[in-house]
Amino acid sequence: MLQEILLTVATAAGGAADNASALSKMGFGHMMAELMANPAEFFVQWVVLIMLIVMSFGSWWYTIVNAIKNAVISKRADTVVRTFWETPNAQDAIRFMEEQPANEPFSKIALDCAQAAAHHQRHEGSRLVDALNRSEFIDRALRQAVTRESAKLENGMTWLATVGATAPFVGLLGTVWGIYGALIRIGATGQASIDAVAGPVGEALIMTAIGLFVAIPAVLAYNAFNRANRNTYAKFDTFAHDLHDFFATGSRVGEVPAKR
Repeated sequence: MLQEILLTVATAAGGAADNASALSKMGFGHMMAELMANPAEFFVQWVVLIMLIVMSFGSWWYTIVNAIKNAVISKRADTVVRTFWETPNAQDAIRFMEEQPANEPFSKIALDCAQAAAHHQRHEGSRLVDALNRSEFIDRALRQAVTRESAKLENGMTWLATVGATAPFVGLLGTVWGIYGALIRIGATGQASIDAVAGPVGEALIMTAIGLFVAIPAVLAYNAFNRANRNTYAKFDTFAHDLHDFFATGSRVGEVPAKR
């Protein structure tokens, strides 16, 4: 009787040890060791992993670049616009805009508007003036400038949206293919123990986890930049309307003409 009890305890202990050994094969390190040991056999998993790495690298690159760009624009926007309107002389205000960095959007919108107004004035009496009055000509220049600067803010947004939408499915592809290969190996060997199943299935599930880790930051960054861009677009429109009023009539709405 005692021998049977000891045999049962030993068997249970051995089974627990086997389970612990099997569960230890479900980590990322073991997965990479398997992929590197048999690259041809795990070709699809390699493709999926490389795609996820490229997606993640691109997402973080655009996240950092856009974060810096939006922070700089937001920090300088109010100062640039306020200084332009507070400068008493129009030529000094335009000169101030010309001194701004090349990536500063509000100054570029103002300069395009000023150039359009000056171009229209130089061609008074020509067919250009007959075809478009001063207000229409300035309005067209402003629309083009705002569209151009708005498009610059969209840089990288398509990548972030694509990664956020597709990375989980790319990871899921690696998981499905990994489980499919595990089932084939189990069927070929005839072994369906936890030791034979846990490793391949765990490694396959890691692909889905990687896909989620890639997608979640991309979605969060896309939503944050989308909101920041909407605020900047609103400032573009407000500034463009004020510029149109000033260069078309000589003053902003509700303001006494001062800059000459």
